[in-house]
Amino acid sequence: MTDQRMLTGDRPTGKLHLGHYVGSLANRVKLQHQYETFLIIADLHMLTTKNTREDIAQISTNARDMVLDELAAGIDPERSTFYLQSAIPEVSELNTLFQNLVTVPRLERVPSLKDMARDAHKEEMPYGLLGYPVLQAADILCVKSHVVPVGKDNHAHVEVTREIARRFNYLYGDVFPVPDLVESDVPTLVGTDGQGKMSKSIGNVIYLSDSEDEVRKKVAGMYTDPNRVRADIPGTVEGNPVFVYHDVFNDNLAEVEDLKDRYRAGKVGDVEVKDKLAAATNRYLDPMRERRARFAEQSGLVDEIIVEGTERTRREVQQVVFDVRKAMGLTSAYNQLRRKAERARKSRDTLQS
Repeated sequence: MTDQRMLTGDRPTGKLHLGHYVGSLANRVKLQHQYETFLIIADLHMLTTKNTREDIAQISTNARDMVLDELAAGIDPERSTFYLQSAIPEVSELNTLFQNLVTVPRLERVPSLKDMARDAHKEEMPYGLLGYPVLQAADILCVKSHVVPVGKDNHAHVEVTREIARRFNYLYGDVFPVPDLVESDVPTLVGTDGQGKMSKSIGNVIYLSDSEDEVRKKVAGMYTDPNRVRADIPGTVEGNPVFVYHDVFNDNLAEVEDLKDRYRAGKVGDVEVKDKLAAATNRYLDPMRERRARFAEQSGLVDEIIVEGTERTRREVQQVVFDVRKAMGLTSAYNQLRRKAERARKSRDTLQS
């Protein structure tokens, strides 16, 4: 492992699904062996779209589930540090300082923010959502991360972080590395309904923790070629969600090619294609289910991992904030005022005595 760092994570809005896995999580598992890894449980980001008391009350439960899913996917708790964002107030201080290094028009050009507002059924964009990329920059830079593995939706966010890091370094001196974005092999996974990306808010997901029966039911109901009403009608493979999933999750390449050939020729029905996809997807998820069960049976383990990681991360962030304030001159500004105030008090005390 090098001395370089990686920061990534998710909002604690529920369990992780296959879209999370191919979009970012698989890269995290691979890259944890190359970088010192920090994994954020981004509950402050969650508040931009889900901020009722009921939403907030679910943070701890969702955080446990999310960490379990990451451990199940192959994240090694000995190599990686999980932490709860809201438990580190210094991140909010960095967010405040960074807000002045980016303009409103620049943030309005981040395409995913409008999509997030729409998916959350927001008629108008909250101030916090517009500033989402700035807080994300604070998350990435608060541990001086060098790389950020993210899904396609967050590419523009990371570019804002890069711009803020460069702007800060130009104005105040080299404090931050300019982080690199690491793309996934499958940038976006279509949902089971074929109507867009896999998304918890839409409900077109297969969770990493789904049972074999749940996977079979979801695959059986997947969207496929709408023009193919009978098995003897030639079907379209390209862009067909069922075959997109076969390409990603089926380790039997010969089986996939055979199914494609017969599908195009009208010699196989959707039932067989989906049955084999369900079997392949369950093979893919089986090792994750086993690891998840192993970690879940150790009562309190996940809580310990989160708490110890949060305390360790806060110490790191406090040092970074000190470096930032020193570079900007904020520390010396207050020290000057404090020293003069102390001299004034001593002078008065001397006169009074």
